[in-house]
Amino acid sequence: MALSKYLANELNDMVLRNAAWTPPSSVFVALFTGSGGLDDNAPVAEIVGGSYTRLEVGGATGRSFSISSGKRSDNDEIWVMPTATANWGTITHVAVMSAVSSGNVFYYGALTTAKIVNSGATMRFLAGELDALFT
Repeated sequence: MALSKYLANELNDMVLRNAAWTPPSSVFVALFTGSGGLDDNAPVAEIVGGSYTRLEVGGATGRSFSISSGKRSDNDEIWVMPTATANWGTITHVAVMSAVSSGNVFYYGALTTAKIVNSGATMRFLAGELDALFT
């Protein structure tokens, strides 16, 4: 996943202008059926309904990204999204967001292989599959 324009701007301002920025205590993994608006912090194709909810990472969840190395961090373990109770469609993109709903895009990217998620199925990310990368 690539760094979003939003997060790049926040980090530049924090480092280069000594501007205050407080990251959230948790971030949220979101699923999309397209890439529209992700880089511009205005995503348009997030899954809706069918028991979909973003997956919380951080806080008290026990889920975390690895310590950064080589400008990269990834998921430490298997992460499982909620079981779909309706067809979610073909998942093509994923993003790390600042909030459980709405919020800002921090990282985003296309899945290596798109996945069709129908009712009764789950979307899983094996350990190391979600790479957050500074480019």
